[in-house]
Amino acid sequence: MTSAKNKQLLVALGFAALTGGTVQAKAIQKDTVLAPVETQKANTDYKPAFRGQTRIGGIKTKTAYTATVINSDLKNPWGIHVLPDGRFIITEKAGSIRILKANGAFDKQVTGFPAVVFKGQGGLLDITIDPAFATNRMVYWGYAEEAPGGSLLAIAKGKLSADETKLENVEVIYRAQPAYRGNLQFGCRIVFDKQGNLFVSTGERSGADIRMKAQDLSAGIGKVIHITKAGKAVPGGPFAGKAGALPEIYSYGHRNPDGLAYNPATGDLWEAEFGPRGGDEINIIKPGNNYGWPVITYGIEYSGEKVGDGIQQKEGMTQPVYYWDPTISPGGITFYTGNIAEWKNNLFVGGLSGAHIARLVIKNNKVVGEERLLRDKNERWRALVTGKDGALYGLTDNGKLYRIAKK
Repeated sequence: MTSAKNKQLLVALGFAALTGGTVQAKAIQKDTVLAPVETQKANTDYKPAFRGQTRIGGIKTKTAYTATVINSDLKNPWGIHVLPDGRFIITEKAGSIRILKANGAFDKQVTGFPAVVFKGQGGLLDITIDPAFATNRMVYWGYAEEAPGGSLLAIAKGKLSADETKLENVEVIYRAQPAYRGNLQFGCRIVFDKQGNLFVSTGERSGADIRMKAQDLSAGIGKVIHITKAGKAVPGGPFAGKAGALPEIYSYGHRNPDGLAYNPATGDLWEAEFGPRGGDEINIIKPGNNYGWPVITYGIEYSGEKVGDGIQQKEGMTQPVYYWDPTISPGGITFYTGNIAEWKNNLFVGGLSGAHIARLVIKNNKVVGEERLLRDKNERWRALVTGKDGALYGLTDNGKLYRIAKK
């Protein structure tokens, strides 16, 4: 497509977004550029900060694909990671870790890790493996841990035994303080950077009496944390040496960030987080940035009242790349790296209350197209990952693992 056509396409997408999806975008590629996928009335009359920040034009996958359930016997699965041999290691929220074969069949039950607080949104949460897992067999996971004053998000590590049935030499490496007497919004996605350090997303625990801690640099909640494998702050962080600030904080002002993934095309770290009623966000995480919660948001309280002063923009606070209103409740996210060419490097977002997988086409760090996949399945999509075979795999809250692949 020529640059002139590109401009026409972007104008059409922006026009569709600003009209709230009431008219179909008029563009060169009429078969792939459609009206915005969201047709419901927004909770608010808030205006986006820039064109295309919400309700972008729709797109439709041309490649024929299938969605096959390869396991339907999981119990409240939450986290998934692909092992080097193509199998999957999966957490179940009540406190189980299972290894599944590449075809979805149960393989191993893993034990040996600390008890979890399985209440509300708490439990055994995300899981990942060391970049050098093939040689050191180290596994990292997050969970809700009982603590004085309530519960908190803890990050632990352990060595998977040779027979793959237990975790050995388990050590808690990080705790997101303060503890809180509530069972909501722990956050918890864990990804490794290229240097072998960990990024961890932490929720702000929801309560009106604690959520302002998302703006507090002395608290570890409502943040993206950057730590070493030993749980220490990565040297040279944006708040290193700042009086009263935790040196491990990488970004702040987050509500409930359940999605974290690297964009393989740019190397940027992307995040998805729940808004309240509306205002779900997609962000690019930059060191030291303040993402605004609960000072700015495109959502409202569940009661229908404004959040704080009811503002959406403020100097020094970073705007989301994209937001949804009404909410889709974004769970895990992944950039697709499989074998469906038109999906390459697209961002896939698990919709929980939205009951679909959102496919977002990204260009120049902007969302330029959105598609809703598998709405007919009526599933709450908790986590997504690209498998070794090039298929997209999705975990659902009701215990299924789907394989989404080219026909």
